[in-house]
Amino acid sequence: MDRQFREAGDVAICRRSADAHADHGHSHRSTKRGTHPHVRAVSGTFGRAVRQSRRSKRHAYHRPGDYRFTFDHGGLRREYLVHVPRSYDPKRPAPMLVALHGGGGDADYQASDDKYRLISKSEQAGFIAVFPNGYSRFRSRVLATWNAGSCCAAAVRNKVDDVGFLREVIRRVERQARVDSSRVFMTGMSNGAMMSYRMACEASDIVRAIAPVAGTDNTSNCKPAKPVPVIHFHAVNDEMVNFNGGPGPNSFTQVDFTSVPSTLAKWVALNRATPEARRVVSVSGAHCDLHPAMPGGAPVQLCVTESGGHSWPGGATSRAASSRRWRSTPTT
Repeated sequence: MDRQFREAGDVAICRRSADAHADHGHSHRSTKRGTHPHVRAVSGTFGRAVRQSRRSKRHAYHRPGDYRFTFDHGGLRREYLVHVPRSYDPKRPAPMLVALHGGGGDADYQASDDKYRLISKSEQAGFIAVFPNGYSRFRSRVLATWNAGSCCAAAVRNKVDDVGFLREVIRRVERQARVDSSRVFMTGMSNGAMMSYRMACEASDIVRAIAPVAGTDNTSNCKPAKPVPVIHFHAVNDEMVNFNGGPGPNSFTQVDFTSVPSTLAKWVALNRATPEARRVVSVSGAHCDLHPAMPGGAPVQLCVTESGGHSWPGGATSRAASSRRWRSTPTT
C-alpha cells in the first residue's frame, strides 16, 4: 500500500470486515450533559473538571484523558471533545484525527467506543482524537448536522460556517497540545464523511488525508490548494447514501447524493492519481482498489463491502449509551 495511506491508516483506517458493522441511525442517544452554558459534563469517572484561563493555553493537556471544550464561532456556541491517549508525551508531536459524526448524531455518539472504537484506536496508535459537534438547534447539541455542500438539513439551510469552525478546532487543539501539524487527518460517518470531503476541498492546507465512511462528495465547487489522499469506505447495499447515487430508500433528507463512482473519479482527477486502479485487498465480502499517485499527486483508494448497509466497518452493533465522561474545560 502507498506510503501516504500507510500513514493515514495508522490513525484513520477501519478494520476491513464484511460482517462487522456499527449500527448508525438518525436518532442518536448521547451521554448526559451538564447545564452550564460553558462547562459541560463535569461529573464522571475522570474526576473533577480541568480549569484554565479563558484563552486556550499552549500545551494545555498535562495528562492523558478526555476533555470537553466550548467556544463561540459565527454567533453560535460550538463544542468539541478531545481524547489524549496514555502514550501522549508533550515533548513529542502527536498526530491528530478529527472524527465527524453522522447527520442526526453528535460528538458524544461519535466518541463512543461501543460504536466506533476510535478511542481504542487512539490508544493503540498514539494519536489525539478530536470529536467536534455539528450544528444543532438544541441546547444539548443533539441531532446535529454539518454544512457539507448540498447536505444536510438545518446546517445547510442556515449556511453554517462549518469549514471555519473545524479550522478553528484544529488551530485550538494545536495550541492546547503538542500536535504534528503535518499529520492532521479527518474521517467521518455519512454527513460527517461528506464534511470531510468539503474540508479536503477547502482546507487542504491543514488536512493531510481523509477517510470518509458511507458519505460522498456533495460539494459544487472544489478547488483544493494541493492534493489530499483519500481512502473511502462504502457498502454496496447502503440504504441511506446509495452507492450509485441519488436518495437512498431510507434517507431522511432525500438529497440527490453524488454516487461513489463519481466521487472517486472526481478525486482521481483532483489528486492527479492514475485513472487505472489495482486491487490491493481482496477478502470474502470486501475489497479495496487503489489509484496510485502520479508525480506531484496523491492516491485515492476505495474499499467496498458487499453488506453492512449504512454503517461503520469494524464497529460494534451495540446502541447502549456510552459510559465515557469528559472533563470540561471552558474556553472562548
